[in-house]
Amino acid sequence: MRSLFWRILATFWLGIALVAGLSLLLGRALNQDAWILSLHPGLDDLDSKWVKRYEQQGPAAAQDFLEQRKRKYRIDTQVLGESGQQLVKGTFPSRAAAFEARHGDDRRLPWRRLTAEYTSPESGESYLFIYRIPHPELAAWHRGSLLWPLSAIAIALVVLTLFSLMLTLSITRPLDRLRGAVHDLGQTAYQQNSLARLATRRDELGLLAKDFNRMGERLQGLIGSQRQLLRDVSHELRSPLARLRIALALAERADAAERERLWPRLSQECDRLEALISEILALARLDADPGAAQPVDLAALLGNLQEDARLTAPQQQLQIDLDPRARLEGWPDMLERALDNLLRNALRFSPADQPVLISVQCQGQNVTLSVRDHGPGVASEHLEQLGKPFFRAPGQSGSGHGLGLAIARRAAQRHGGELLLSNHPQGGFIATLSLPARQQAG
Repeated sequence: MRSLFWRILATFWLGIALVAGLSLLLGRALNQDAWILSLHPGLDDLDSKWVKRYEQQGPAAAQDFLEQRKRKYRIDTQVLGESGQQLVKGTFPSRAAAFEARHGDDRRLPWRRLTAEYTSPESGESYLFIYRIPHPELAAWHRGSLLWPLSAIAIALVVLTLFSLMLTLSITRPLDRLRGAVHDLGQTAYQQNSLARLATRRDELGLLAKDFNRMGERLQGLIGSQRQLLRDVSHELRSPLARLRIALALAERADAAERERLWPRLSQECDRLEALISEILALARLDADPGAAQPVDLAALLGNLQEDARLTAPQQQLQIDLDPRARLEGWPDMLERALDNLLRNALRFSPADQPVLISVQCQGQNVTLSVRDHGPGVASEHLEQLGKPFFRAPGQSGSGHGLGLAIARRAAQRHGGELLLSNHPQGGFIATLSLPARQQAG
């Protein structure tokens, strides 16, 4: 059953149906002739006592015994011998006998007719006892007997207890596993396959386990990336800090002229350190909640990038190809920062006489934002590592800390897309943000 709600509801109603069915069967069983003959106080050992009086004291005493029983229990009795003759008058009126003869169907009679055969241990004679109990008298006896309500209550308790136990175990066991997974996640000892079996369930608990697995995987990934980032940051900060320490030590021992020569070096190292910290903060902010997504004005975004490129690299040519059908929804500042990093890399490595191309195109359900340069490209064995924080391909010249592509990749992931990096077949390098297109209303 796919839904826990329907499972609980079905268990509840199935339990009620079973209780009702078993109670009905119990009622029918308690209403059988054998039950009534053995448990009704007016019929209990009536046959043996009557036969003893009949054989020892005669028909008159036996008839008197039947009349006493009728006055006390309102039960009419007839006794037949082996030949079928009536041994005593009995207590069944002749008018009632005539009525019974006219209505042969027992279900239409106002009384319940029971028969029992008894063999005398003294004489060996067989006697047939015919009892007639009025339905109101029989119903009153059922109500007055504790056997019926106690049996019904016992059946209800047993059935409902079993179903409650099954339902409780089907809920508490998965919750215990979830609680253990939450504890392991808090202790950073979570195993991604610990809820694999629970995730195969096709109810709400299975969906919860799947969502928890995804959350655990994401949290572990974030924790791992944060730890790696801290290691990389500590490593990257050592170099500028070491250079600053050396420059300060030299400045302390230098004369005034030498100090004037060292101040630009100190200022340059401070600028590098500030730029590195800014990029680290930009990468860290991508994991924060950016707020609600909004439509992205691609024309304005590309215009800002073009204006910035003219200021930073006025000698470089920049070509923009914008598909007017392209529509995106996301966070414009994040996208602009990602494209700015890709564009800065392209401007850094592309020759001045070769243009840098920014292309925005629609491809199926996605929009691609590509930045292509005509530089030397990247060796194929290093392509997979590009985009990792602080990684720079060997042999690259120019400034940079290896965080630009990491910022662009993280921005693409926050938009539900990906960053594709490759060498262009006609030379140069191309970086592409492939993002889901905004669906048009209507």
